[in-house]
Amino acid sequence: MGIRKREPATFVSIVLCCFVLLASVAGCGTLATKPDTDDGKKDANLSEKKGGTITVAIGSEPDTLDVHKSTALSTEGVALNLGGALLYRDPQTNEVKPHLAESYSLSEDGKTWTFRIRQGVTFHDGTLLTAQAYKRTFERAMSPEIAPKGVGMVLGIIKSIKTPDDQTLILELNEPSATLLTYFTSASWMQPLSVDAVQKFGDQYGRNPVGVGPWKMESWKSGDSITLIQNDAYRWATPFFKNQGPPRPDKLVLKLIRNPQTAVAALESGTIDIADLPAKDAKKFKNNNRFTVLEQTKRGLGLFVELNLNNEILQDKNVRKALQMAVKKEAIVQSHLQGEGIVADGPLPANLFGYDQSIAQYAYKYNPDEAVKLLEEAGWKLNAQGIREKAGEPLHLELLSMEVWSQPAQLMQGMFKAIGVDVKIITLEGSAVDELTAAGTFDLALDGYVADDPDILFPFMHSTQIGGMNRSAIHDKMIDSLLEKGQVTMKSDDRAKIYEDLQKRAVEEAFWIPIYTEKRFVVVNNRVQGLMLDPSGLKLYQDVWVK
Repeated sequence: MGIRKREPATFVSIVLCCFVLLASVAGCGTLATKPDTDDGKKDANLSEKKGGTITVAIGSEPDTLDVHKSTALSTEGVALNLGGALLYRDPQTNEVKPHLAESYSLSEDGKTWTFRIRQGVTFHDGTLLTAQAYKRTFERAMSPEIAPKGVGMVLGIIKSIKTPDDQTLILELNEPSATLLTYFTSASWMQPLSVDAVQKFGDQYGRNPVGVGPWKMESWKSGDSITLIQNDAYRWATPFFKNQGPPRPDKLVLKLIRNPQTAVAALESGTIDIADLPAKDAKKFKNNNRFTVLEQTKRGLGLFVELNLNNEILQDKNVRKALQMAVKKEAIVQSHLQGEGIVADGPLPANLFGYDQSIAQYAYKYNPDEAVKLLEEAGWKLNAQGIREKAGEPLHLELLSMEVWSQPAQLMQGMFKAIGVDVKIITLEGSAVDELTAAGTFDLALDGYVADDPDILFPFMHSTQIGGMNRSAIHDKMIDSLLEKGQVTMKSDDRAKIYEDLQKRAVEEAFWIPIYTEKRFVVVNNRVQGLMLDPSGLKLYQDVWVK
């Protein structure tokens, strides 16, 4: 199953090729090059220097850096720099290859997986990475008290873990898995932990993480910044990086800047070097020779609305359908994304495996007249104030949002009001939204995810995940069955058909209101060279250097 990554800035971060910053934008699999200007010629003579500090804006603060207890994108963006992965995906061939495992093999029945752990890798605290360290890491993640909080959901397919010696890790699975190898390419969620450090710091481990990655923790100032310093012992970078040793910069400062306009000002003043910006703000930097703007279409839904099915009003399918038909998604894309997005029809984006190419034929379309009709049929009549009511109770719902989604929230509020639904917007920090949705104390909530496999829908929609990532409390036998089949079906065509059927069911039942898939815009000061983005938009700093 996948792990959710809350947008903006929920888990499957696969390091493929995509955009590489040498000076300007490049397509997937292509290195970018500067135009042949005088500045460009000067840059060509620059060496890839060591030293310096890179400051990067982050839009939300991690709830914790204990990767077993979070599924937030903000956590992943930091944790990626602290850890490493058993495997990696070759950017040229797309083949899964060994990394922290120097080799691996799968049994003929697909149930026994054997990894040979690389020697000489050390944690930030100096302890050696061994097969036992992986065993203890996975067992902790799978423990009943921790598993529902994050990566343990993925590892639940493991029946037993054996370590006959320090370098051999053997996983016995309950059944074959079509997705587990992919998940083992995650250097964030699947990274090995120093269990000695976990025991040492206890509940404070999430503020004092210890991994094997190129960067290690220096400080965390709540509400302000997280500072990482180079791991000077690092000698095991993923093979596709040019730099196989420690990072070249001395420090990586992740500065909390929630408001895009504040980030724009910080870029212009030189206070920060890198920031994700909305389309309308990124445009300001496209013709500025001090900056480079990287563009990337996200894999996932940039925005959708979760409907809490424990709410009696939303248990009525006609009400859910009416809310779907009330939303003019094209207007949100034009207004909020400056047209730099794609209207979403279902729970999967068009650039993800398993997407149903025929979904537009059966997805609900903007149709406020039909929405009104459905509400009337459900017994919701307009009162004198223009709000629908039934049995004296108004049709009132609360919508949880974050600041970055204020405009879409307000647009939807007006669209719902147009059909007689009174919606109150509650804007909170991402961690607070997570707390409320996890507790089920919400009606509607804005969310987003990035993923590399349709199995991301398992934690979102499988009934066993109610109380975990299934915030909508979806309990549908057909959905459950399809999600389970999707995890064990190995043939690609058969697996794609499973997810096509799942999309039909999810759309028919109107469990979510999908809004859009969006482009990501990353603005980079040209003093910073060598930045890479993976397909999920995560920033990779291994080849970065500062002029």
